[in-house]
Order: sequence, then C-alpha cells, then structure tokens
Amino acid sequence: MFNIGFSELILILLVAFVIVGPKDLPKVARALGRGVRNVKRWIDEFKEETGLDEAIDEFNKTSRDLERTFKEADPRPELKKARDDVKTALDDASKAAEHTLKDQPQQEE
Repeated sequence: MFNIGFSELILILLVAFVIVGPKDLPKVARALGRGVRNVKRWIDEFKEETGLDEAIDEFNKTSRDLERTFKEADPRPELKKARDDVKTALDDASKAAEHTLKDQPQQEE
C-alpha cells in the first residue's frame, strides 16, 4: 500500500522509538493500527456506496482488453517477415546474376 522498503521501515521504527519511548510505543502502535484499519474500512465503504469499485474493475478489464488488442494488431512481426523474405529473394537474385555474369565469356569491344 505505501511501498515502504525494509530499511525505511527500520528507520521509521527507530525514529518512533526515540520520539515515543519504549514504554508508550506499543500503545501508539495499536492506536495507529486501529486508525489505519478505520481508514481502510471508510475507503471500502466509500467505494461500495459510490460504485467506484465496479468502475475500477471495469476500467482495468477494458485496459487489459485494449492492451491485448494492441499487441495482436502490432504489424511489426509481419513487416519483419516480409522484409526478410524480400531481402532473401534479392540476395538469391544477386547471387544468380553474379553466377550468370561469371559463366558468360568476356567479350572484347
């Protein structure tokens, strides 16, 4: 939820330990936990009342569908294959022309 790393968590705990003190730290931690729980509950209730949760789910589904559609519609693989085919055909034609020129006798002018 908050994207806090382990080192940041340790730093926060040390600062809380220094500011609050070891005696009151469990009480403060419990109160903070209750506060976070209440805020989460209020957010969930708000989402439920406003229908925001369904809208978020629908948005995520649409986003995934669009992403899949764009990946399927990507013309680059087909273009790369066509380019490679043309390059191979040109290389083959070039080699054939070289062999033909080598096989022909030199003409003097």
